[in-house]
Amino acid sequence: MTDAPLWITEADVAATMSLPDAIGALERVLAMEAGGGAANLPKTHLMVAANDAMHAIGAAVAGAGICGTKTWVNVGGRSQTVLILFSLEDGRLRAVVEATALGQMRTAAMTGVGTARLAPEDARCLALIGTGKQAFPSAAACAAVRGIEEVRVHSRRADARAALAARIEDELGLRAVPSASVEEAVADAPIVTAITNATEPFLSAAMLAHGAHLNAMGAIVPVRVEFAQDVFERCDVIAVDTVDGVRALSAEFRARFGGGDAGWETVRPISRLIAEDARRPAGCDLTLFKAVGMGMSDLALGIEILARAEAEGLGTPVPERVRVPPRLR
Repeated sequence: MTDAPLWITEADVAATMSLPDAIGALERVLAMEAGGGAANLPKTHLMVAANDAMHAIGAAVAGAGICGTKTWVNVGGRSQTVLILFSLEDGRLRAVVEATALGQMRTAAMTGVGTARLAPEDARCLALIGTGKQAFPSAAACAAVRGIEEVRVHSRRADARAALAARIEDELGLRAVPSASVEEAVADAPIVTAITNATEPFLSAAMLAHGAHLNAMGAIVPVRVEFAQDVFERCDVIAVDTVDGVRALSAEFRARFGGGDAGWETVRPISRLIAEDARRPAGCDLTLFKAVGMGMSDLALGIEILARAEAEGLGTPVPERVRVPPRLR
């Protein structure tokens, strides 16, 4: 370990970590959370326009001796994100990580964790709703934990779904089919991943096949909604990345369970499933995994990336900090 903090670039992140690595790193830290060795800073956001938001999240991972925060603003679908890591031993800055690629891997890895725990073992088809920047990594994550052979892609724009389908075929080697409607994409699909900025529900229970698993990954602020309330009625397992975060930010869950505690006991943190090594129950109908994003998932990847960057001599040392008193007059 060096004394100087590191500036870790997007290129360093990509060089040190793959998506399967990220899934493993996330599961390790989630297991720490279940044992009390990690905790989230509550996520906060501010809407800066009708569908644009500024975000801040963070966590402390005592088991790794690191805490930190990630912040960004999403404006018109564009953002630049940084993750800042501090030592829990002496409070010093350990690293500043350019975190756009890290964030894409974090969201994809969380999709992979939920899919690994709850999707049917023999699932070969994925319905992917949404073609934004998180869609392709999410498809890769599902393929990393299940033997996916076909991906059906739907979004509102025909050119976008055709382009994403072509990329999936070229880069992942999977058969990919653009679908003209949500119904066409999800029909009989054992895994459905929704990752959109929709503000009205587009997915109902009647569209989903018996025995399917739904990853609801896109509606991460209260103005956004992806699925209808009747989906809950068919779910045998409901899991989330963070119960507190979902209670605060998910319009679907807030409409279903309200502000009191009644009913929320049926919503299980994914960390608990990992600690129990729980898998999809035999013979169940729907399973649902909802993620709104949490600092712990970013910290999980950041901790691993920092360790690898230090071991491999990557990153740029930040200039030594010289304390200067403030000017008071």
